[in-house]
Amino acid sequence: MTRGGRRVAVTGLGVVAPAGIGVVDFWSGLLGPGTTGGVSSEIDDWDPSPYFDSPKHARRADRVEQFALAAAGEAFDMAGGTDAIGVDPARFGTIFATGVGGLHSLEEQILLRAEKGDRRVSPFLVPMMMVNASGAAISMRYGLRGPLETICTACAASTHAIGYAARLIEWGIVDAVATGGTEAAGTTTALAGFGNMTALSNSGVSRPFDTDRDGFVMGEGAAVLVLEEWNHAESRGATILGEIVGMASNADAHHITAPPPGGVGAIACMRTALDHAGLDASAIEQVNAHGTSTPLNDAAEAAAITEVFGAHAVPVVSTKGVTGHALGAAGALEAAASLLSIGHELIPPTANTTTVDPEMTIDLVIGGARPWKPGPVMSNNFGFGGHNGSIIIAPPT
Repeated sequence: MTRGGRRVAVTGLGVVAPAGIGVVDFWSGLLGPGTTGGVSSEIDDWDPSPYFDSPKHARRADRVEQFALAAAGEAFDMAGGTDAIGVDPARFGTIFATGVGGLHSLEEQILLRAEKGDRRVSPFLVPMMMVNASGAAISMRYGLRGPLETICTACAASTHAIGYAARLIEWGIVDAVATGGTEAAGTTTALAGFGNMTALSNSGVSRPFDTDRDGFVMGEGAAVLVLEEWNHAESRGATILGEIVGMASNADAHHITAPPPGGVGAIACMRTALDHAGLDASAIEQVNAHGTSTPLNDAAEAAAITEVFGAHAVPVVSTKGVTGHALGAAGALEAAASLLSIGHELIPPTANTTTVDPEMTIDLVIGGARPWKPGPVMSNNFGFGGHNGSIIIAPPT
């Protein structure tokens, strides 16, 4: 079914990531060398104080919420603020995502209780650890009284959130939405769990689609997009960064962690997104791949891309060699990368990848950024549990 509702503009963007805090530094990071040397890529010397009115309030927010509010601040500033946006707060939604929520706070308080007893557990633990805390914090800070929902579909969560947020505008349910995702799940226990299931890189290097790929590097961060109904954004003179033109979600119904052979679920998801956008596969000018650097997932996704678009038919990039795999925030960071790629007329390289697996027939961008004439970008994310998500972002025309 092709879309027939209202158009959806992106008017604000904010990013917090190991590759850079803020869209300017994030873009520079995407063009630079990849991260190496560990199973986790973290934001060094993170200071939440600029994003809170007091140190006390900062301490009462888990790292995952701190990231979300920092990214939201940049996104709303870019969009001009709620007064400039001028949407009735009751028609301004918050559709946000995370895969895990406040895991740092939960793990710290479990250890504290074991060492010092129940009475030492923080009364703020529950609001700090709950998965809906970040979206709720954005809603409260900006007075957004429209639909407030949190999507928690593992590594596809942010893509699902952005797609759902766009649909709410398309369908006329709301006029603007703050959307995206956040994650800070690199705790000692989480890394041990991912490591013991052999998902993490033994070499400490994320090499998406490389013949030597051996697992992902854990990432963290947040990205927030401000979406508006297109005509409203135009009428107020907003700078439009891009347009959300297609979205899709489906399930593999195959295995809790492994993709089905050949990526059949991903194939169906990408084709549904194209159908919703009313586009042929030949109209897509870039694919921002999930590309986690795990053997099975990269192989399945490469096969799916070839099936949908043809062999070597469209430039493909994975940014996880720079960002690491930020789980529920991955889709938001990759939507941000896609928007910046449109704005800068460059496709960033797939960092750390030097030799594309010869069994893959994709046009992977490696070695350096590639100039391009911006066109529609498909951004894919696939999560544990069999969740698939695809969105299509087009230049503002």
